[in-house]
Amino acid sequence: MSETTAERAHRVTTEPAAHRVRVTAGDQVIADSTRAIVLHETDHADRFYLPREDVNWDLLQPTASRTHCPVKGDADDYWALRTEPGTDVAWSYPSPFDYLQTIAGYVAFYSERVQVDAAELLPR
Repeated sequence: MSETTAERAHRVTTEPAAHRVRVTAGDQVIADSTRAIVLHETDHADRFYLPREDVNWDLLQPTASRTHCPVKGDADDYWALRTEPGTDVAWSYPSPFDYLQTIAGYVAFYSERVQVDAAELLPR
């Protein structure tokens, strides 16, 4: 299959986040990580992907949502807050396309639905 001009112009890159990333809903800390990955995608806001170990799973519950992204692959894992079960707040790509294995199993959050704060710069 040949690559179209639009496909060539659409880019996705990842890098280690230079900031501590905290995800909150009200006064509850959903996730807190110094090991996040930031994903940059053409025409999309940057998203932070956090290791599963840095997520407070007691505050989340799985949902039946599933999506397919032609650039990243299948997002087969979605979660909602236990206090708001009808609204997805997080997702994960368990098996993204090969070039995005750095985010495999990591969890991203909708910054439109929960507070994602990356203000604290990590020491280098």
